[in-house]
Amino acid sequence: MRLAINVDHVATLRNARKEFLPDPVAAALAAEKAGADGIVVHLREDRRHINERDVRILRQVISTKLDLEMAAIDEIIKIACDVKPELATIVPEKRMELTTEGGLNVIDNITNLKETIQILHKHNIEVSLFIEPEINQIDASAEIGADFIEIHTGIFANCSSEEEQFDELERIRNAAKHAKKLGLGVNAGHGLNYQNIKVFREIKEIDEVSIGHAIIAKAIMVGMEAAVREMRDLIRFG
Repeated sequence: MRLAINVDHVATLRNARKEFLPDPVAAALAAEKAGADGIVVHLREDRRHINERDVRILRQVISTKLDLEMAAIDEIIKIACDVKPELATIVPEKRMELTTEGGLNVIDNITNLKETIQILHKHNIEVSLFIEPEINQIDASAEIGADFIEIHTGIFANCSSEEEQFDELERIRNAAKHAKKLGLGVNAGHGLNYQNIKVFREIKEIDEVSIGHAIIAKAIMVGMEAAVREMRDLIRFG
């Protein structure tokens, strides 16, 4: 299972003082040095953390892969087509949310999402759709030509009991197996941390996990490289 590091919150800290530090690009390079398999950034419409300059510099300097999280809106689609990340992950986006609150409703937005996928494919960009672990949403994602799904793990992360967590993990496991049968790549992310990541090693159908907040929070105390290495070790060895 690969590990992709989201560096959005490094930019959040930088923007709090409207200065230049800490630098999300430097954080991304440190993550790669520590063994990250990819870098994730979410270029939001309101630019609350990552900005366009960050994305363009990351495209030039990272040596793994760039996963650009984005809403399916014209402005961001144009930037993605120009920057050409290896992967574009389409996510729902609300102005007032603190972080992404749930998965896309692919079924209700099928026309717009299909058109977005077609545009990105013309620029040789693979596309992932961030969705709930629901069979009908996976079927719709495959139908409109997505290359990957990213399973929203936030409900699992926020479960209040072991029983609820077990049930949600089964939903995720079944969703990942179904997506693989349809030929989709499977990523997962949201709310994953050093405590709950171990169980995901058992789901062999998950190709990659995307983790941001937990690693950045740890990095404040121990440094970026140490924080990434610890997560890599948990994924590899449990």
